[in-house]
Amino acid sequence: MSLEIKVPPVGESITEVVLSQWLKKDGDVVEMDEVIAELESDKATFELTAEQAGTLKTIAAEGDTLAIGAVVCKIEDGGAAPAKAEAPKAAEQAAVVEEKTSAPVAEKASGDSYATGTPSPAAGKILAEKGIDAAAVKGTGIDGRITKDDAVKADAGSVKAETPKAAPVAASVPAGPRSERREKMSPLRKTVAKRLVAVKNETAMLTTFNEVNMKPIMDLRAKYKDSFKEKHGVGLGFMSFFTKAVTEALKDFPAVNARIDGEEIVYNNFADVSIAVSAPKGLVVPVIRNAESMSLAEIEKSVMALALKARDGKLTIEEMTGGTFTITNGGVFGSMMSTPIINAPQSAILGMHNIIERPVAEKGEVVIRPMMYVALSYDHRIIDGRESVGFLVRVKQLLEDPARLLLGV
Repeated sequence: MSLEIKVPPVGESITEVVLSQWLKKDGDVVEMDEVIAELESDKATFELTAEQAGTLKTIAAEGDTLAIGAVVCKIEDGGAAPAKAEAPKAAEQAAVVEEKTSAPVAEKASGDSYATGTPSPAAGKILAEKGIDAAAVKGTGIDGRITKDDAVKADAGSVKAETPKAAPVAASVPAGPRSERREKMSPLRKTVAKRLVAVKNETAMLTTFNEVNMKPIMDLRAKYKDSFKEKHGVGLGFMSFFTKAVTEALKDFPAVNARIDGEEIVYNNFADVSIAVSAPKGLVVPVIRNAESMSLAEIEKSVMALALKARDGKLTIEEMTGGTFTITNGGVFGSMMSTPIINAPQSAILGMHNIIERPVAEKGEVVIRPMMYVALSYDHRIIDGRESVGFLVRVKQLLEDPARLLLGV
């Protein structure tokens, strides 16, 4: 007796998944509740488990797109059955290229006296008198033979001009591999592509920039990082300062934390901050819920937990939906300045960049400070220029004077 294992429902908005990887092979003996495969949707990765013990008989192949409820495999009672020999894949068969040799072109028999370009005796005499090479004259006789009339009409000047030039030598192509590789887009990558294009087409997106002197925060971290880690068990990073500064600035500029829903503007009295994280399968944005009520330590713990889940592909759909504002840090990859794209349906996103020591003017003197460019991309349909610039200036003030974050001023 065999049991069919089907694609389970994984979310209300998800209608299909991709079988990304088999963790067990066809013919393997599996235990009940053992993970046998990984399924990937456009939002997250899910594990498929065996619903009974027995021998695995795979039906779907890696890379197949499966509808919810489709049969993925069967589990048969008893020991392992011999695995079926796999037929050669079509792609492998197509990759076999037969070498073909060109058939030699038949040549005229050497005894053919009417070979192309051969002059008749009379034509040969006339050409010799004119000093014209017979090879430069096009014959109009049978099989291209040069007739007496051709020789009479031939002119030394015109024949010389019509002499074909030597073909240009082709430029040598450097030796080396010139292969290309194709792979199917994952559901996550396809969804990201669609959403980014939709945002560009459906929003009035603009970006405003500013710069932040990071010295106060760096001095604060250097002074308290050891005691902070000893007490809370996590390091004190920049993301917690930026998240805290953003939540304070959102209180002063609520439009930046709002969204458009049809013909209405929805204002949120809470800050669910999405943190853009680069995962092995693509960009994901897990959400820190109610970040406005968290301490720096609580924010750091949430960021670390979500980053680890993203790295291992364990984020759930609930952990990646419902954010009201997004922070992305391109500085970890060396970006100096960029224009981040809004994470719809949100109305704004803050971009962090790398920290570079630059000369700046302070109190009439030029000093060297660790500076960071920050960028705010926003939907101009809901956020005016005054609000966007004011929000970014407020974030700058809070970061350059971290005491404001604790005092709320």
